Formats: sequence, C-alpha cells, structure tokens
Amino acid sequence: MAEFELHPQLRADTHWIGDLPLCRVLLMNNSNFPWLVLVPKRVGLRELFELSDADQLQWLAECNLISRVLVAELAAEKLNIAALGNMVPQLHIHCLARFQSDLAWPTPVWGKAPAVAYLEEELAALLTRLRAALHRGGLVFVDAS
Repeated sequence: MAEFELHPQLRADTHWIGDLPLCRVLLMNNSNFPWLVLVPKRVGLRELFELSDADQLQWLAECNLISRVLVAELAAEKLNIAALGNMVPQLHIHCLARFQSDLAWPTPVWGKAPAVAYLEEELAALLTRLRAALHRGGLVFVDAS
C-alpha cells in the first residue's frame, strides 16, 4: 500500500506547521498573503469529493479550525478557501487570510504578484504563533519527515 507523500512542488513552496488528524498544515512561503494549505494525508486524491464521507466531515472540521485561527490570530477581514489543483494534482486546499489593504484586494491572489519569501525572523515568529494557536485548537504535532 502506498504511503502519503507531499507533492514536491508543495514541499518546495511551503513550510510545515503540523499535522491534524486528516490534513498536513502548511504555510505558503509568500509573505504577500497569510496563506495556509491543508493537504489530506490520503494517497492518489485530486478532488474533495474523493474523500470518504467521514474524511469530508473531518476536513470540514479542520478547515473550520484553520479559518478560526486565521481570523482570531491575524484579524483576517475575509477568508478565501479554494481547491484549484491546476498546477499541483495532489488534493490540497488553500486557506487565505484577506485584508482590504492587501495588494490583490478585492480580486483573487493568484497571478497578482510574485511570491515574496518570508524573512527568517518573520517566518519563525509566524510559525510559532500559528502552531500555538492550532495546538490550542487540537493540532497534533508529529515528525513530518
């Protein structure tokens, strides 16, 4: 039986935050937008409907947790949640905190500006903050290697 493995593009573009029961939680390395990605730890899936009924309910609970954290911790004015998969076929769901002051507002973020990597200190602080908030909400930390 095949094991869950993160797509190489997701691995290259993100920082690991932690694992929930169903999803790996990642931070996109793009400081233009606070942008988390949920990747269900299931093999060979491309679409949400391919998750089992139980996994769909679990994904919804985890997406709600991520959403609450983005609003509470980062004061997001709006959330954008999308499962595109046009470039990366592995099922993954984008959860973006949006602000009227962000450079793409009010349009979608895709293709608006080149990604700007987080500065080391900024990244460390954000990861610590998000991990603490998600831990309070039930995040299970495991070795992501």
